[in-house]
Amino acid sequence: MDKVLVACRAGVGSSLMLKVKLNEVKNEQNWPIQVEHTSLDELDSFDGKVVVCLSDVAEELNKSGNYKDKEIVGIKSIINKNEIATKVGEALKEANIIK
Repeated sequence: MDKVLVACRAGVGSSLMLKVKLNEVKNEQNWPIQVEHTSLDELDSFDGKVVVCLSDVAEELNKSGNYKDKEIVGIKSIINKNEIATKVGEALKEANIIK
């Protein structure tokens, strides 16, 4: 099963809340993924293809150029399941995890 990482700066606040919502969406969509969460410090050791974080963090990660092998998804609203489903779904397709 493919892993999706939800990350925030500290790994305890927004990433945990976003993980809960992403798991709800995952179950509704029947996506074959395992959702994990952590701080940005652990990002280098993540071996999955998709990373989900808040939009400002995603912008920083994309600008750094260090994660070109990963689909970085920026979410504006932690509670907006439609946004999460749309953006993460697109990333899962790009990573060839779903069709």
